[in-house]
Amino acid sequence: MSSFDDRKKGFESKFAHDEETLFKINAKRNKLLGEWVADKLNKTDKDKENYILEVIKSDLAEPGDEDVFKKVKNDLSLGGFNDIDQEIREKMSEFMETAKKNIS
Repeated sequence: MSSFDDRKKGFESKFAHDEETLFKINAKRNKLLGEWVADKLNKTDKDKENYILEVIKSDLAEPGDEDVFKKVKNDLSLGGFNDIDQEIREKMSEFMETAKKNIS
């Protein structure tokens, strides 16, 4: 029975590690996305830092990436940027790849 318990603990540890890594990758991607949007909206200093944190926190609203997408799309729309869906999705994908390289 000991080897079964050891295997179970091993799988649980790997799952926990993988989830933690994924969380870090998403947080890094959201930070990069927040910086990009903040620059487009001409935010500086403390406003930029606060905005980046808002984007990172927005990922906790619902499962998946749509919560982050909706937030930055809304903010960009309010900033006068329209028809930007494709660019946002491309940046999210680009920043995800960058985050994976930096975290892994």
